[in-house]
Amino acid sequence: MVSDNRQKSAAVSVKDLRKCFGPLEVLKGVSLEAHQGDVISILGSSGSGKSTMLRCINMLEVPDSGEIRIDGEMFSLKKGRHRTEPADRRQVDRLREHIGMVFQSFNLWSHMTILENVIEAPIHVQKRNRAECVAEAEALLERVGIADKRNFYPAHLSGGQQQRAAIARALAQRPKVMLFDEPTSALDPELVGEVLKVMRSLAEEGRTMLVVTHEMGFARDVSNKVVFLHKGIIEETGEPAELFKHPKSERFRQFLAHERH
Repeated sequence: MVSDNRQKSAAVSVKDLRKCFGPLEVLKGVSLEAHQGDVISILGSSGSGKSTMLRCINMLEVPDSGEIRIDGEMFSLKKGRHRTEPADRRQVDRLREHIGMVFQSFNLWSHMTILENVIEAPIHVQKRNRAECVAEAEALLERVGIADKRNFYPAHLSGGQQQRAAIARALAQRPKVMLFDEPTSALDPELVGEVLKVMRSLAEEGRTMLVVTHEMGFARDVSNKVVFLHKGIIEETGEPAELFKHPKSERFRQFLAHERH
């Protein structure tokens, strides 16, 4: 498990988050905090609201109500004609620069090389110096073990290599928090380990990470906190050693038994 050297300020704070899609209430008042250096694994069955919660944190989905703060600053929301919407688009863009997102399906730009994918946001969104961005991108690709693929297009890489490129791309923004939405679920089993190894090394260097995952080993060994969602509610939360050994919730017990088989 990563060392617990956290500071007091919350990198991410979510309070009473609610989200509906039509008549379906997906999040029913979810609250959590991630402090600097926290690695929080978010567990739950399909449809429990895990990915929706993660997508709300960086406003890919706009919550119906509740508060989301990034490094102490709250996203401003307003009531639109039909639904809640961001009150200030520029604020969303600015706060998003502090959030690195890694998706299940990689989401790399297919018409760009791996290096071009990694430098795109730092150069065009953050307006940083190109030479500096290229040097940093090459270091990041070395860091995730695919420096030799810098001039390849995504289609020429394995799924594991593409996901490591996606992690490098997220890191290139110099984010304060990393969000991972089931980063290994689209991978062949033999490729899962190479992505988890990179994620484990990020945790060890003190990155703040929220990870939606089915990888119980990662949740147990790397996280310092586990959150179990069931039907839009946090059913159980705590330190992994305690939760995995002595789950209080019957639903969490069933979930663990199912995941072991």
